[in-house]
Amino acid sequence: MNKLRQIAPQQRSNAGFTLIEMMIVVVVLALLAAVALPSFLDSLRKSRRTEAFTALSAVQQAQERWRGNNATYSNNLTGLGLPATTPRGLYTIQLSGTNATEYTVAAVAVAGTSQAADAACRTLAVRVTGAQLTYAGCDGCSLAATDFAATNVCWSR
Repeated sequence: MNKLRQIAPQQRSNAGFTLIEMMIVVVVLALLAAVALPSFLDSLRKSRRTEAFTALSAVQQAQERWRGNNATYSNNLTGLGLPATTPRGLYTIQLSGTNATEYTVAAVAVAGTSQAADAACRTLAVRVTGAQLTYAGCDGCSLAATDFAATNVCWSR
């Protein structure tokens, strides 16, 4: 009977993870997300600028058609048959400085949308003077303060 008592206790199964191992995995995933998420969001905002570029191009084309039939460029979007916002509502479109030879059109990010966090490019603008086009972008600046002289990173593709 003595031999029966000397039987080794059952071996524990080592299947699964310990709490420490799980916490290490969570920390590594959190670090990866902290590094990758801002870059992903910046790429997403940059791709959504296309909506503004398309709207500004539509205004330019409509203005040229208008100018072909009138002595001056149109000073409102309604006369051009265009909406005041982009299709997904990320930007509002504004016209200013309109006369017989020039105008400025801007796409301004709508507050509360993802584009409002587009650091340097909340406002995208095109100025037409004679036959010259100049492009600009800025961080929520007024249209009058937009710097059309500098080459702007907002328009790089």
